[in-house]
Amino acid sequence: MTSQQSSKPRVGIFVDVQNIYYTCRESYGKNFDYNAFWRMMEQQYDIECAFAYAIYRGDEKQNQFQNILRAIGFEVKLKPFIQRRDGSAKGDWDVGITIDMLEQGKQLDKVILLSGDGDFALLLGHLKNQYNVPCDVYGADKLTAEVLKQSAEQFHLIDKQLLL
Repeated sequence: MTSQQSSKPRVGIFVDVQNIYYTCRESYGKNFDYNAFWRMMEQQYDIECAFAYAIYRGDEKQNQFQNILRAIGFEVKLKPFIQRRDGSAKGDWDVGITIDMLEQGKQLDKVILLSGDGDFALLLGHLKNQYNVPCDVYGADKLTAEVLKQSAEQFHLIDKQLLL
């Protein structure tokens, strides 16, 4: 390691785990390859922070998956799965992701969001307009909101190199 600073842009990665899981299953019938994604990011950027937002259900298979994410380099943030009396469920991380992206984004050269949720479009516009921080989005074409694609600096299609 040299004392010379890296010339790579500083990036923050924010993954809406549930959204990416269901998007990849629905669009491709496969799982997202977090290891391949991380390697790709490391080649292009200095990863300053990386968060994976997931739902805690106490399931052993999910615990193993979350440990894999930690081993890759992600900080895993968990929220309990809530089953309502009417049978519906709640467990989204939109507000948490937004807060973290606003807090971290101020010190970054770029933000990378893995989600197809159109609710994040307003956030991407705010980061660009207030902090001059561009945001790239990774998602599946048909399951990523058009407004999110349009708000992104670049929209990257999840393709076979990022699937297991």
